Amino acid sequence: MYKDWDFDKVIDRSGTASMKWEPSVLSAIFGKGKENLLPLWVADMDFECPTAVRKAMEKRLEHQIYGYSLIDPVYFKALISWYRRRHQWEIDENWISTTPGIVPAINYIVQRFSNPGDKVIIQTPVYYPFAKAINNNGRQILENPLQIEGDHYKMNFVDLEKKAKDPRAKMVILCSPHNPVGRVWTKDELEQFGEICIKNNILIISDEIHCDLIMPGFKHICFPTISEEFAQNSITGIAASKTFNLAGLQQSSIIIPNANIKRELTSQIENLGFANSIGGTLFGAIAAAAAYNEAEAWLDDLIDYLNDNFIYLKTTLESQLPGVKVYDLQGTYLVWVDFSKLELNSQRMVQVLEEDARIALDHGDWFGKNGTGFERFNIACPRAILEKAVESVISSIKKAI
Repeated sequence: MYKDWDFDKVIDRSGTASMKWEPSVLSAIFGKGKENLLPLWVADMDFECPTAVRKAMEKRLEHQIYGYSLIDPVYFKALISWYRRRHQWEIDENWISTTPGIVPAINYIVQRFSNPGDKVIIQTPVYYPFAKAINNNGRQILENPLQIEGDHYKMNFVDLEKKAKDPRAKMVILCSPHNPVGRVWTKDELEQFGEICIKNNILIISDEIHCDLIMPGFKHICFPTISEEFAQNSITGIAASKTFNLAGLQQSSIIIPNANIKRELTSQIENLGFANSIGGTLFGAIAAAAAYNEAEAWLDDLIDYLNDNFIYLKTTLESQLPGVKVYDLQGTYLVWVDFSKLELNSQRMVQVLEEDARIALDHGDWFGKNGTGFERFNIACPRAILEKAVESVISSIKKAI
């Protein structure tokens, strides 16, 4: 088969207002003088999106009228077909609500299904917008910290049971696959998790935005597919944005099999000024449909490339920096690395990485206190960029210790 993609191709993203690469953003996040750090932080990829996506948008662009638009039914059909063949999930179109992103959707859900002062469970270290959605809406964070076991993390079900019994606990946000620790939860783990939540009347928000990015040897289980009871007590967030590098097009979907929950959330979205029928964007839906329908081979090759990048990162860091531990990557393109055993405290480590190695990473404590001493590497970039970053990290740390 002819391939028109090249993941080794290095693309200059300067001048495109890329959040990941924009000097003003790097300066605002990491500090003055750090405008030109090599960015391996924000979770988008430095690869061109599939050609089919570009061609679909160009075709629509030629029409030259971009007025108020409904989501084309092609999007729903493409999404349903994708989840049927990739994840064995039969999604009813009536379950789908479109939104301009999973993070906004989580905020809508928190607002609608809890009250100020209520508690929301999260499994730290975890994607930090979860905590912001809870705190910014006047709710309380209830942490169910993950536990380290060998080369991976696991859920602490004893602690979850205790937290779920709190009378103010109303919902839990499940990160599946988990960002930043890279876990793909097994069916047994998800069953135990779901049973605890249902027994304690905890609504489950399952963020599955990384569900297509699963490394060889692992299998993602969509939470609602496990049982009808789980489906009726959950809201699942999905999108093509991480899978095909379309995040800037602001298109996602939330899947709600429970008609009453969907009705309530639709009301919330409309109260916030969004017409549910046109949630997301015109070009976002076109791009996602084209990707789902025509870019499966691109994704399969991408996963192999990411896996090779992970193997390179793990073997190189661990062999060159004894004491550094790179956790197994089962899903996502975000790698969790433990630097805490080195003879550098976390503050000094950050200084070395930013000021000496000159790279930008998501620092572990952003994901919760139990992330202190860790760093998250985004490996969704050409190997040349990753090698440059890794070599700089190794050289800088060796000098520092």
